[in-house]
Amino acid sequence: MNTSSADSGRVHDAPSNNWVYRVLPRALWPYAQLARWDRPIGWQLLMWPCLWSAALAAGAARELGSFSAGRFLFHVFLFIVGAIAMRGAGCTYNDIIDHDIDMEVARTRSRPLPSGRVTRFEAKAFMVLQALAGLIVLLQFNSFTILLGILSLAFVAVYPFAKRFTDWPQFFLGLAFSWGAIMGWSAEFGTLSVAAIILYAAAIAWTIGYDTIYAYQDREDDELIGVRSTARRFGDNPRPWLIGLYGIAVLLMFFAFLAAGAGFFAYAALVVAAATLAYQILVLNIHDPLQCLALFKFNGVVGLIVFSGLVLALLVRLI
Repeated sequence: MNTSSADSGRVHDAPSNNWVYRVLPRALWPYAQLARWDRPIGWQLLMWPCLWSAALAAGAARELGSFSAGRFLFHVFLFIVGAIAMRGAGCTYNDIIDHDIDMEVARTRSRPLPSGRVTRFEAKAFMVLQALAGLIVLLQFNSFTILLGILSLAFVAVYPFAKRFTDWPQFFLGLAFSWGAIMGWSAEFGTLSVAAIILYAAAIAWTIGYDTIYAYQDREDDELIGVRSTARRFGDNPRPWLIGLYGIAVLLMFFAFLAAGAGFFAYAALVVAAATLAYQILVLNIHDPLQCLALFKFNGVVGLIVFSGLVLALLVRLI
């Protein structure tokens, strides 16, 4: 199955009808796969904490009389482009580091590097190009936000190695993937706040939860090759852990909204988001890889729900 995926130019765990395969020339497919353009859920999950923070900060700025609709929309645009660029660069970096591991895991064996469709040099060059695109985006922000963006690279650098020394690599992913929860606020105010820091902690807990569900796809292969994960750590009974992680995420979001003075619709959306997280835990079947992947992807909807509530709360203040 994996061999045929590689022979066809596809990867095992990405939809074959994605726009990448309909629009891009075949020679560019491996690079799109390195950047995960054929799997947009990754950049969406990286983007949502950024947009949550930007919308939360915009609401606070409205109360202070310093809100600018143009600035908010520009920040949203920058965070979307930056998430796509930096998620692509990060995935390419991960694939370079995990080259040997990916060759041993059924789900990842058809990726461009282990299948031989790109060389390590080509992957490194592509990673640099994506990082430069991310840098151009970062330089549009204020100096404090630029500094925060640079500091985030420490977590990005460590994450691929975490599965080699801890059962909690998802925590390190959370540190990196949730960083936007403070950058959205700093982009608006040039400083940090208690609300942004709490939101960052909430996003970390959320990330650990959804990536644990994702990791159950590879648990058997990971056990064979010695790769560590929260899926292996939680074993056959992850529900208490997921209840704790998602519960902490929702509770901390509530306190972040409270600290920033978010409006009614932000809390209403949080209730809906909490229900969707509870649904994931209720129906989870860790022995069904396709369901694990579907539930993981569903967190993109969770992110949208929270953001929509924050935007609605902002619009009410503007009326």
